[in-house]
Amino acid sequence: MNIEDIEIKKELSIVFMGTPDFAVPILKGLIENYKVRAVVTQPDKEVGRNKEIKKTPIKELAEEHMILVLQPKSLKEEWQMITDLKPNLIVTCAYGQLVPREILVYPHYGCINVHASLLPKLRGGAPIHRAIIEGYKETGITIMHMSPKLDQGDIITQKAISILDDDTASTLHDKLSILGKNLLLETIPNIINNTASRVPQNDNEATYAFNISRQDEKIDFSKTRKQIYNQVRGLNSWPGAYAILNNKIMKIWECYYTENSYSNLLDGQITALYKDGIGVKVSNGEIVLTTIQPEGKSKMKAIDYINGIKNKEELMKEMFQ
Repeated sequence: MNIEDIEIKKELSIVFMGTPDFAVPILKGLIENYKVRAVVTQPDKEVGRNKEIKKTPIKELAEEHMILVLQPKSLKEEWQMITDLKPNLIVTCAYGQLVPREILVYPHYGCINVHASLLPKLRGGAPIHRAIIEGYKETGITIMHMSPKLDQGDIITQKAISILDDDTASTLHDKLSILGKNLLLETIPNIINNTASRVPQNDNEATYAFNISRQDEKIDFSKTRKQIYNQVRGLNSWPGAYAILNNKIMKIWECYYTENSYSNLLDGQITALYKDGIGVKVSNGEIVLTTIQPEGKSKMKAIDYINGIKNKEELMKEMFQ
């Protein structure tokens, strides 16, 4: 470690704002390299029938390192608890509340955000899911200055990553999280030394990654096989795509598509029972469902579901809605 690095470490007093698993490696990187004065995260939630209190992943990590944790219900009303800490750099990543202007303008070195897309593409709360669902070939990480408008601040630095054909939201999530940590650690010294770029976003190139709705989860078998394949991957491992079979919800976790053509069948009709899954007619061919989750049951291989049905001829007559 050179003298310049030591001086940066001494000078920085960081407040980190984040909530989900995605932000955990980013916070770990900061803890290992700088002084994190406090962590701001969403309030604990009650989960399950017993209403057990569940801490956010970021809170759990902060407590492991004995870092002060703040959990304001409304940051708009409780912002002063953050400025009272006198941070000279605030880092945010998937925090979950809009950050008020009083916080944005306070730190000497700014309030910066780690966002999981190549802004101005995929502004919003679900950039990882949407990148796969919408068929993007690449995405990445943007380190940006925060602004009062969602994901519209000036860009400091970016790094791209290819989206592989077998990537899911889960695998891409993990890759981007590590990329975000590394890019942030590369960027902070340039911010402190006043050598970092600051590039305004081009609003004309913006696309939006709206949060996933229940409607986004339902498979429309009149779409193309590639669209459905991307939808299933983009919703794996949360919240999952689904279809209706015999008036019951069936989650679809994994599938692939074939070159088979079934112009004589209706979209959503079962085409065949294969050794590895259930074939379904779509607008331009066939997809094969390989990992499913029938309503009220655990995730399973589709072949196990097929083997558990006595009358397979009746199954062939059913149709996905």
